Amino acid sequence: MKNKPGIKEISETFKKALHTAKRSHKHAGLINAEDTSIIFYDYSFLKCRLEQIRNSFPADILNTVAIKANPLVKNLKFFKEEKFGLEAASLAELYLAEKSGVHPSKIVFDSPAKTEKELEYALKLGVRINADSFAELERIDNLLKKIKSKSEIGIRINPQVGSGRIKITSTADEYSKFGVPIKNFKDELKNSFAEFSWLTGVHLHIGSQGISLKMLLDGIGAVYEFTEMTNDFLQIKNLPNRIKSFDIGGGLPVRYKKDDVEISVSEYAKEIKKNFPALFSKKYKLLTEFGRWINANAGWTASRVEYVKKQGGINTAVIHVGADMFLRRVYNPGEWHHDISVLDCNGEIKKGKKKRYVIAGPLCFSGDIISTNILLPETEAGDFVIIHDTGAYTLSMWSRYNSRQMPKVIAYLENGKEFTVIKKREKLSELYSFWS
Repeated sequence: MKNKPGIKEISETFKKALHTAKRSHKHAGLINAEDTSIIFYDYSFLKCRLEQIRNSFPADILNTVAIKANPLVKNLKFFKEEKFGLEAASLAELYLAEKSGVHPSKIVFDSPAKTEKELEYALKLGVRINADSFAELERIDNLLKKIKSKSEIGIRINPQVGSGRIKITSTADEYSKFGVPIKNFKDELKNSFAEFSWLTGVHLHIGSQGISLKMLLDGIGAVYEFTEMTNDFLQIKNLPNRIKSFDIGGGLPVRYKKDDVEISVSEYAKEIKKNFPALFSKKYKLLTEFGRWINANAGWTASRVEYVKKQGGINTAVIHVGADMFLRRVYNPGEWHHDISVLDCNGEIKKGKKKRYVIAGPLCFSGDIISTNILLPETEAGDFVIIHDTGAYTLSMWSRYNSRQMPKVIAYLENGKEFTVIKKREKLSELYSFWS
């Protein structure tokens, strides 16, 4: 099992990237002077994550990766090559999945705001759809009277098991904007399966970071109990067992801090199998939608220190990413964390006596601060601040404020044995086209 990239591995990889750019014509321009920030992805780590999922769950299930965590097309194609499907939460993400070459049967379409045109597009494409409301079921029913579709269709259920440590990203409290709350509408949900012959699946997702293993299992348990009860109900009414698939969503938290608790995917799968054995049998088609757990620890970001400002005993290191890439970290620092390290201009780990620094982003508002009062070795212009665990919900949440150019993205294998630029630094002409 490969560990997430630590600072020693990052330093060695960064030095190789700098050296490769200097000596190799093939990689000329790998890192240039204008690359004030570079995002790196460890594809060896990603492969390891995917292998852990494959080894933990039955071979015949559909494992998907949540596009919203990291929508880079090269990454989506990488997941396709690894035989994973994709989960889309918007029409645009659905389009990305389709154009990445993923077969429609391996695409899951989730969104609380699907338009009629979007549903028609998805039904004609034949992707799996998880309806978010009773109104959406009615809309799908009307469309299916006019068009033929190979889509498997489920409904998202809010198991109402409470919120985790981070309330704004928890989706299974008593109230949630997502899904149908099971406590309030159990009979209506049950009757929907009797009414619509094409409704054959259930779906849940309760959140990821700040969610305990018990909460994850409680959420599955509430929907599992409903599923078994509903199929018994349909049998009594001489109707076929309509619920054939069970989508457990994603939801595993990852380690951002050293003392964070990370739930292993193998432990999670073992507990599901122990408590809900039918989900590991041929009785139901099982689906997963992991996103953060696959992507987050695979990525890290290097941002050049442009200035170190010393004001009244406060040392401020000004770098080239901030709230444009780290929205959650900047606006809610109590809940979202990234470890920070410093390399010199040659990629060596900085050492020596530590001082307190503010790490400031480049945006034109005073709150654009990634870290305050952090102890770091002597830091100077030309050094690189390393922001760890940036593989999920960072670049995908990019802000256009101040029209900063999106940075270059580099993937690598085996600690820098091989490098590939998977997204070039955004050109000024491309930025102009965006705003035109």
